[in-house]
Amino acid sequence: MITVVLTNCPVGLRGLLTRWLLEISPGVFVGNPSARVRDLLWQEVKQYTGQGRALLTYTTDTEQGFAFETHDHKWHPVNYEGITLIRRPADRPATPPTEPPTRGWSNASKRRRFGQR
Repeated sequence: MITVVLTNCPVGLRGLLTRWLLEISPGVFVGNPSARVRDLLWQEVKQYTGQGRALLTYTTDTEQGFAFETHDHKWHPVNYEGITLIRRPADRPATPPTEPPTRGWSNASKRRRFGQR
């Protein structure tokens, strides 16, 4: 069984996949082709994706029971001691803060600390 998820891909690619797979939601395809057909479909997906991205999952004889591949995706599969995990890019601020944070206690914490309300 395979699942193909397309994001921002040409309509012609979706039409190509509907020849072999069932589209259960916009851009989400499922089916049970042979491994040879799966590999050929994945090559076609990678070729015709354009500006979009694609994700393929398929059943296999591993500890997890499935494997997956990505194309033009920010998240990448990484093998960690025999288990495939997804590595996401770190969320870092685009620009550093312009002012350093103020040090010390806030006014509210000072009032609370000394019993003033």
